Amino acid sequence: MKRFIALCASALCLVLPLEAQTLSLDSCRAMALRNNKQVGIARAKQQAAINVRKSARTKYLPHIDVAGGWMLSSRELSILNSEQKDKLSNLGTNAIGSVDVSHVSDLITSMVQKGVLSPAEAQQYGQLISGTTQHFAELGNSLGNEIKDAFRTDTRSIIVGSVVVNQPVFMGGAITAANRMADISEKMANTSIDASEQNVLYDIDNAYWLVVSLKQKQRLAESYLNLVKKLDEDVNKMIKEGVATRADGLKVDVKVNEAEMTKTQVDNGLSLARMLLCQLCGIQISDRVTLVDETRDDIAVASMNRYNKDMAMESRPELKLLNNAVELSEQTTNIARATMLPQVAITGGYMISNPNLFNGYEKKFGGMWNIGIMVRVPVLDWGDATYKVRASKIATNIARLTLDEAREKINLQVNQCDYRLKEANKKLATAQKNIQRAEENLRCANIGFKEGVMDATEVMAAQTAWLQAKTQKIDAQIDVCLGEAAMKKAIGMR
Repeated sequence: MKRFIALCASALCLVLPLEAQTLSLDSCRAMALRNNKQVGIARAKQQAAINVRKSARTKYLPHIDVAGGWMLSSRELSILNSEQKDKLSNLGTNAIGSVDVSHVSDLITSMVQKGVLSPAEAQQYGQLISGTTQHFAELGNSLGNEIKDAFRTDTRSIIVGSVVVNQPVFMGGAITAANRMADISEKMANTSIDASEQNVLYDIDNAYWLVVSLKQKQRLAESYLNLVKKLDEDVNKMIKEGVATRADGLKVDVKVNEAEMTKTQVDNGLSLARMLLCQLCGIQISDRVTLVDETRDDIAVASMNRYNKDMAMESRPELKLLNNAVELSEQTTNIARATMLPQVAITGGYMISNPNLFNGYEKKFGGMWNIGIMVRVPVLDWGDATYKVRASKIATNIARLTLDEAREKINLQVNQCDYRLKEANKKLATAQKNIQRAEENLRCANIGFKEGVMDATEVMAAQTAWLQAKTQKIDAQIDVCLGEAAMKKAIGMR
């Protein structure tokens, strides 16, 4: 049952027209600022600038890096060459071979001939000497092999690791300049948001007053169409009575067709203007919206004396951005100059390896601490840094000239907006006077037509004059509103 009720409610929502939203100028502005894509991009750039500034702050602090690696080689490093290894392997044999054993044999033979030793005893002594010599040769060879093996590096598999700490002490002012540049970039990002928001507000003001203007003209077109239709009915009655001619009726018919065409054009323009306003506000272009000012009989026009033209030089985001660009260029010069100055940093760390060399070649992990000072002093760069500093200074001068030119143009723009606003107010005052005359002229023409002293052509002329006066008043009121929006943008006021 609940599901059935929910389905019925959904169907009714689809069938029944949605209630139109009533929006004021302030609500349209708030929606546009909240939903505009360019403002969103500017805010995202602000967040990026904040992170860049935080990153620049870390350059003052020590940085710690940890590195490690493993390498497997097909061959190992060897301290001894092949000849030295061969000599060590045959150390005992070579040592015994260098001893002259023939003198011992001759001595034993002489002792046998003199009868001191018997042949059996001489044979036993010979065997004993031969065995001792062989034993000493084997012992020497074994010792030589141990020495040879002790010199093996076994570096086919190497594991190394290190922890390095770097603390900059003096980098020629480059770190300080980079931090200042990050601060300036953050300010520029904030100013870019203001510039984007001012552009959005200017566009929404123009779209808002365009809808109001077309709505007023739509009501005026309907009034004018009713006037000419009423005149058409009166002329048709007079034609039937023989008082007016068929030519008079055709003239009025043409005016009716023109009035209907004008109303159609205004209706289409109003629909497109509403779509544009919805798009700027970030809502669906198919949504039904009603503006507060379009329901009023007369457009409210504010006084123009509340604007301070001197605000432009302090409030315009364009001037702030150009001023920040000058500061940014100055810091770029400082960074270029830093390459000409000495740079000092403290470094330290701990290194570990396997095999290690701290106690011969050990197949164990071993390491050591280290600390040092690194100094870099530029000696000869063939003027490279000097040229960069000069180029950066020229870029700074260009930025200053651009700032001065922008000030002059903005001052001219403010004066133009001031003249435009004054002219719009004068046109409005004149249009209000013309309306009174046009309404009186139309009233007299209608009376004269009823009395028969005026024909339909004179009435249509009075109606056209009345339409023009009303249109001029609407245009003048909208010009005042648009002039105020342009003045706000020119002086940096939201």
